Amino acid sequence: MTEPSTPLDDLLGLLDLEQIEQDIFRGTTDRPILVPRVFGGQVAAQALVAAGRTVPDDRAAHSLHSYFLRPGDPAVPIVYTVDRIRDGRSFTTRRVVAVQHGQPIFHLSASFQTYEEGLEHQEPMPAAPDPASLPTAAETLGAHAGLLGGPDVVRRILEAREAVDLRYVDGPPFASVGEPREPKSQVWFRTNGKLADDPMLHVCLATYVSDMTLLDSVLLAHGRGGWAVGDVVGASLDHAMWFHRPFRADEWLLYDQESPTAQGGRGLARGRIFTQDGRLAVSVIQEGLVRIPQG
Repeated sequence: MTEPSTPLDDLLGLLDLEQIEQDIFRGTTDRPILVPRVFGGQVAAQALVAAGRTVPDDRAAHSLHSYFLRPGDPAVPIVYTVDRIRDGRSFTTRRVVAVQHGQPIFHLSASFQTYEEGLEHQEPMPAAPDPASLPTAAETLGAHAGLLGGPDVVRRILEAREAVDLRYVDGPPFASVGEPREPKSQVWFRTNGKLADDPMLHVCLATYVSDMTLLDSVLLAHGRGGWAVGDVVGASLDHAMWFHRPFRADEWLLYDQESPTAQGGRGLARGRIFTQDGRLAVSVIQEGLVRIPQG
């Protein structure tokens, strides 16, 4: 008898792209549980998977830079075309364009490098409570079910994120609507299940999660709850990541986030991802659309 798939199995299935021609891949899309468009983290992760499929195994992803051009349509697959920009002795560069309905919806450039020794230092990991001491997502959301629109909305949010165990240190933006806070946010996260040892898989899973909460710090500065309560309209505009050290996405990672500025209907956020033993694994920067609804 076949075991039923887990939410993590389903997420890994989304990242297992179909190759339809040399350097051309097709990815499926998840159903729109929360908003009527494809989740940006999914598109970024799939594009990085496509790029990685054309790179030698001895070269690890060290950075990506991307732009979200159009909302993704969850009703149709996404086609990813990879352009082999450069294959050098140490570095490999790839460009990926994601297309739906004959139009590009996302553009990514990624760089890969063979391992080498070099100078090394890092910022210290900020203080944070142990993730096991924090409320689960179900507990956090359940405590604010009335503000979010009731138990059905809570169920849909949990369903959209159930492949990932994500725990807020100081609570999400909707927990302090109308109460501006310092524009900083921390979450711990890991996948809800073990992953294979493929380092590229862990990088792609972190890319997926990195788009979930990064703009929270922008909202906190203004006491806004975000899409969950409908007091802002938002979307990712661009997204950049640098992968510094090896890590596992199925072990606890601290995502420390802050917003230095917001203006012109846009908010800038930056994040640092640390392993539980204090190693700086990833740096992230994103600018997002953050508009106040009119009328």
